[in-house]
Amino acid sequence: MPSSETLKKIYIDEMRDLWSANDQMQRVMKTLSQKASDKKLKDLLEKSVSGIGKHTETLRSVLEGQGGKIGKEHCKGMEGLVEEAKTHALEEDLDGELRDLVIISQYQRMSHYGLAGFGTAAAYASALGLKDDATKLKSIVKDIYNADDYLSELAQRAEKAAA
Repeated sequence: MPSSETLKKIYIDEMRDLWSANDQMQRVMKTLSQKASDKKLKDLLEKSVSGIGKHTETLRSVLEGQGGKIGKEHCKGMEGLVEEAKTHALEEDLDGELRDLVIISQYQRMSHYGLAGFGTAAAYASALGLKDDATKLKSIVKDIYNADDYLSELAQRAEKAAA
């Protein structure tokens, strides 16, 4: 069993990585929202840009509360997902509805990466007895799940239209 000091370091590293991932995702979401043709999808993406920003500020607050700070971290996992989103959702020649479906798919991939990180960070916070941190991180997980569910509903509409 790792010492709590070691787990705290891992926890701080995880939050720094999440901060970088969120920062990268927020930037690409702005571009994706401009390319969406479906009003509901566009609205969700624009709302997500704001939500990701709030999550990033929560991360900063939690991180600083534990004595950590934002440095020059760069999350390579999210970097790859962002590049995939740009390639498939922005650079390919697609009509509006098809582009929307690709945007949904890419958004969900990035979100699921975030779910893994935030869920893990929340578990670490709980293990360290950081109840306030755990509550904040679990709230972010809930927000991401809600957006994911809505995106799945939007994608199912397209499936019905194709049938």
